[in-house]
Amino acid sequence: MSAALLRDEYDVAVVGAGPAGLAAASSCASAGLMTVLFDEQSVPGGQIYRSITETAIKDKTVLGESYWHGSALAKSFLDSDVEYVPQSTVWSLTPEGEIGVSSGGVARLISARRVILCTGAMERPFPISGWTLPGVMTVGAAQILLKSSGMIATGRTVLAGSGPLLWLFASQYLKAGGRLEAILDTTDPANRMRAWPHLIPFVRSQYFREGWRLLRDVKSRVRVISGVAKFGAMGDGHLKEVVYSKKDTTENKIVADHLFLHQGVVPNTNLPMSVGIAHRWDEAQLCWVPELDDFGYSSLTQIAVAGDGSGIGGAKVSEWQGRLVAFATKRDLGVTVHDVEEKDIRQRLAKYMNGRTFLDQYFLPAVQFRRPTGDTIVCRCEEITAAQIESAVASGCMGPNQMKTFLRCGMGPCQGRLCGLTVTELIAGARGVTPQETGCYRPRPPVKPITVGELAALPKSDAAVKAVVRI
Repeated sequence: MSAALLRDEYDVAVVGAGPAGLAAASSCASAGLMTVLFDEQSVPGGQIYRSITETAIKDKTVLGESYWHGSALAKSFLDSDVEYVPQSTVWSLTPEGEIGVSSGGVARLISARRVILCTGAMERPFPISGWTLPGVMTVGAAQILLKSSGMIATGRTVLAGSGPLLWLFASQYLKAGGRLEAILDTTDPANRMRAWPHLIPFVRSQYFREGWRLLRDVKSRVRVISGVAKFGAMGDGHLKEVVYSKKDTTENKIVADHLFLHQGVVPNTNLPMSVGIAHRWDEAQLCWVPELDDFGYSSLTQIAVAGDGSGIGGAKVSEWQGRLVAFATKRDLGVTVHDVEEKDIRQRLAKYMNGRTFLDQYFLPAVQFRRPTGDTIVCRCEEITAAQIESAVASGCMGPNQMKTFLRCGMGPCQGRLCGLTVTELIAGARGVTPQETGCYRPRPPVKPITVGELAALPKSDAAVKAVVRI
């Protein structure tokens, strides 16, 4: 469906076609609510179920059982009455539920009585020396190539970092026929003590069974170097080798053509922050999360957030959070709901959240990989280094938004998505205050690029004028 065919008003608008968005939209539409879903991809699934309806990987053992769970979710969504707008970009949102969206080169403004943001997660920045070299990319990007096109890298490939996705991708990559020279495991050994009190719920959870199989499979086929405390990418115009060391040991080198980086995922907060939803720093996951009520609604009463965009919980948690916020939405819009439905949803959520605290503590990224030093680039768009940021703080810069004035840091095409967390933590460390006190970038519309031509072609209405003024 193109933007030109959109209605002016909907009961519910959902942004994002990952597990939370698919579940929320299907549930609302099945209750008779006029529902629209916007997503940037061409097919539903989000990142975790990316290309689920048309993946080039036909051998189901490659991507695993957890991936194919998304098939039923996507089918239920596609069979529903949801107005689905793929390959669309939401670039503006107001507290009143007015959405600016572009699709096929056409921009529109639509309104909704309720808006459910399911913007999902993004990979945590991993600013090491040489991370901007050709040949270096994130595990998430490599996984997109695998799921969408069945592509794996040729040549010598190294994985580095920590987190469940690192091991999941390693298993998928090997089953797809890829070869890995080594995995540099940067998990801090001290994390074991932090995670230990949460071991029993973890052992009883789905995470333990799935994780044990993954680790056993990968470690039997790849050299795993644990306790890596420092590493960097080196090369002249392209990655040539990876240099690493453990704590208080000499450097070692691995010749490599490709380096895939990962140290966990964090909520994608740009759109909810741009509309004014309050966020707080979460010490357990070391990231910003929106402040929400028990159903997922924010202080802006028309706008909710569900899925990993509200805090990292994984695909199953996201799906049931989508159903929970849909329950509240249906109730608020006059649809008859039953307490037994809410009870069942909350029981499912509790089940799938079991063991999550252990993972958060065990895979907490080490400080040296979150706060780079010296000439390591932090802001890729403007090529701003850690040393420049520390110098700006010494000159009186108090927070990320002031940093834009000092260095243009965070003002490039990504609008701070790739450097925001790093900048906050660097400033907080230099000032000796908490990230909460330091604050974060304040995104402004358009939160995604839009052409002048699209803006000029907007209908000449009061709403359109206000949208342009906000930009």
